[in-house]
Amino acid sequence: MTENPSAPSRIRDLPSWLLGRAAARGRGLVSAALAQHDMRMWHHVVLAAVADLGPVAQAELGRAVSLDPKDMVGVLNDLQAAGLVVRTPDPADRRKNAVSLTPEGAQRLEECTAAGKRANDELLAPLSAAERKQFLEMLRRISGVR
Repeated sequence: MTENPSAPSRIRDLPSWLLGRAAARGRGLVSAALAQHDMRMWHHVVLAAVADLGPVAQAELGRAVSLDPKDMVGVLNDLQAAGLVVRTPDPADRRKNAVSLTPEGAQRLEECTAAGKRANDELLAPLSAAERKQFLEMLRRISGVR
């Protein structure tokens, strides 16, 4: 993230602006790390959610990650074409698809999770371990994420 010395202090001092800058830097670091594993951000998010929830109905998966259904179809098509997930009829309701990780998907997720952790460690490198813990707790509180 390059500092813009000409940005007005009224902007530079806004928490929302600073959070946006930090988020943009974090997204850039994580995106670059994931790209080394042939993975994009939303694909990683969906793969992680399938690991946590799977086998999971495609519609439920979309709701869990707040992704529009038509966008979810595209992401799942990509993941399935790469051999990382499978969609099978849901035994409870055969009109729905249940999404599961393949062994290759589990392996790729493990690699990408490690890469994402390294990228986030780089993002938070200026903070001590105690500051990181406190910072994450504060972010959870203001974002409403627990």
